[in-house]
Amino acid sequence: MTMTTSNLMLFDFDSNTKTNSWQIVDDGVMGGMSAGSFSIDSEGNGVFEGKVSLENNGGFSSLRHGFETKNIQNYSKMLIRLKGDGKQYQVRVKSKQSDYYSYITYIDTSKDWQVIEITLSEMYPTFRGQKLRMSNYSGEKMEEIAFLIGNKKPESFKLLIDKIELK
Repeated sequence: MTMTTSNLMLFDFDSNTKTNSWQIVDDGVMGGMSAGSFSIDSEGNGVFEGKVSLENNGGFSSLRHGFETKNIQNYSKMLIRLKGDGKQYQVRVKSKQSDYYSYITYIDTSKDWQVIEITLSEMYPTFRGQKLRMSNYSGEKMEEIAFLIGNKKPESFKLLIDKIELK
């Protein structure tokens, strides 16, 4: 599974990447105590790391990137080159940033660099952890991508992200 230039690059991190288009949203929006952060490491990878806390009904940390609408109907898969910590994460997308729900899938990370391949049509709609009675992701438009950790336990986490593209 190779990542090529004929794919649609959504984001390719490097040492000059500005992080201001990436936003941390933790469970603090609901009174929780989890704390995530996002930075660029010396090798030019995005680093999403922190601690998930279950205090005050908390339990998640997320990293979101919103962008101008991309028409993606010619693509069926998302490829993400990343290095995880052996934990499970959600990958989330939105057709429109204003949608109250996200389309999600779960990925299991190893402690090595890997390319995760996600079939867009298998991503399903959820809101606040509840699966919605709606169709799966149509894969026509995209305005947001996010990573979320919320494994129902207190834990530290670290996810390195190199690039995200569609094929």
